Amino acid sequence: MGLVVALCSAGIIACGGGERQDEDEPEGEFPVQIVNAEFPTKQRLAQTSRLTISVSNTGDETIPDLALTVFTTREEGSDEEEGTSTDGTATEGTATDEQGELEEALEEEAGTSTEGEVQGATPGPGSGSFSVLSDQPDLAIPSRPVWILEQGYPREAGTEAGTPPPGELSGSGGAETAQTNTFAFGELEPNATKEIVWKVTPVQPGTYTVHYRVAAGLHGKAIAVTSDGSVPEGEFVVVISNTPPQTRVDDSGKVVPIKPSDIIGQAGTGKQQEELGGGTETTP
Repeated sequence: MGLVVALCSAGIIACGGGERQDEDEPEGEFPVQIVNAEFPTKQRLAQTSRLTISVSNTGDETIPDLALTVFTTREEGSDEEEGTSTDGTATEGTATDEQGELEEALEEEAGTSTEGEVQGATPGPGSGSFSVLSDQPDLAIPSRPVWILEQGYPREAGTEAGTPPPGELSGSGGAETAQTNTFAFGELEPNATKEIVWKVTPVQPGTYTVHYRVAAGLHGKAIAVTSDGSVPEGEFVVVISNTPPQTRVDDSGKVVPIKPSDIIGQAGTGKQQEELGGGTETTP
């Protein structure tokens, strides 16, 4: 009995007596600049796109852990079936009462609040970066993906995917975090820039806003700021059409988009085909 008590006590000390997770995170403000951010604002179902965000350290100190939070919200009035808003245009990504209710529902579903976990990391309605909550009642898992994130992403541009975790096909290219919508990419030296890439494929039509925010650490002590002292962040309003791209299988067996010349080049005179690169001149 005494041995059991001693072992239990040792286990408690080992598990709960360690230092805080934010113990080594420097405290202060770290100036950054979002030098580039790209994501197509008009997309089609099943058409793969890249979200790229480049962040530069404009300060004199090394950023301890560059972290990017990405989350998705559905635009108010968006028609999921048609892929447009009610007036046929993309609307601005402003917060709504409905969004707040969805975020509260997500926190209740998870049993915890994510407020303040990461600087500026207000979560989107979905449980991942590219998901939203469905308004369909009685769903065991209300979160539904808008985009599917390809294995091995996000990762720093020019790097390879890391070692995959158990049960996964590919690693995440160095991005490490315990949160579903925040990705950390390690230290960033002064005057250095990192370009981060997400490769995604839309699976749900509608109009959505993809939000992104930059932090200097995962625990809220290292704060990323812009030159005017504000939070470095941005967003894209994206309209996803429910018409998939037209594709064909080329001679090498790859699936490629259909070009106008693929169709036009099959008709017309030999001279017209030659101008389109579709053949040699023959008798009309």
